[in-house]
Amino acid sequence: MSVVESRTVLLAAPRAFCAGVERAIEIVERALASREHPVYVRKQIVHNAHVVADLEARGAVFVEELAEVPVGATVVFSAHGVSPAVRAEAERMGLEVFDATCPLVAKVHSEARRFAERGDTVLLIGHDNHEETEGTLGEAPGSMVLVQSVEDALAVAVADPGKVSYLTQTTLAVDETADVLEVLRKRFPALRGPGSADICYASTNRQAALRMITAESDVVLVVGSANSANTQRLVEIARREGRPAHLIEDAAAIRPEWLDGASRVGVTAGASAPPHLVSEVVDALRARGPVTVVEREATRETIQFTVPGAVRSL
Repeated sequence: MSVVESRTVLLAAPRAFCAGVERAIEIVERALASREHPVYVRKQIVHNAHVVADLEARGAVFVEELAEVPVGATVVFSAHGVSPAVRAEAERMGLEVFDATCPLVAKVHSEARRFAERGDTVLLIGHDNHEETEGTLGEAPGSMVLVQSVEDALAVAVADPGKVSYLTQTTLAVDETADVLEVLRKRFPALRGPGSADICYASTNRQAALRMITAESDVVLVVGSANSANTQRLVEIARREGRPAHLIEDAAAIRPEWLDGASRVGVTAGASAPPHLVSEVVDALRARGPVTVVEREATRETIQFTVPGAVRSL
């Protein structure tokens, strides 16, 4: 085993919670504080096991589908958004709904409806079976086609090449999305897109911050849950840039052999990971010997999202 006398921990900034995640959690917390009966949450409110466990301990009941929710109960829709079909089902069941859809996801939903209404085939760049993708596709199922890769972009067929537009999942890797878009633009010169990028500021900022530390790091630790798309993208980016990178749920998941000979450890966290988990990772590294912490800040985030009026009045 190769031992280092001291380590430098390179902290990427921004990291951890984004405004959309904070807003979604606040909505559940307010619902729990104001309702005596159980508050149900459809899917994980955000993709982080620690967040879900904390809210469960405070009384939230997480379900996969509305069929598991009693008629007339209170339900929160997750930050990833839902399709119109799910909203209609909730109305039929007489559910009290609090919508925690991230405003940036809601923007993509609005664009999907607008592009489909003007007669376009809408190419959604995203990942199959992700809740955000499912909700967006549900806005115009007869007009939308999922494109997951460059290979899909090379093969996708549209009814009218002159009437085609694209949207993206908000949590994609910027560079990989650019590769897919390059192919689509070559194949469909009339391709139109949103007025502003769909990949959210938080994903973009965390990817930029990660790139600032990757080249300096011997190993990269990315804090977050395995089902978090934006967190997975961070791991993939570090590995594409030639560094060993590991996704860890929390400090307990760090394996000693990852740190063998590593004098510079890069640390970041996905947008759905609580900040305290990063602090615990740094503390765990300190427990293994002297540590100097250096932060590399790509940008400072000041964005805040207010909760819906119905929630503010609770």
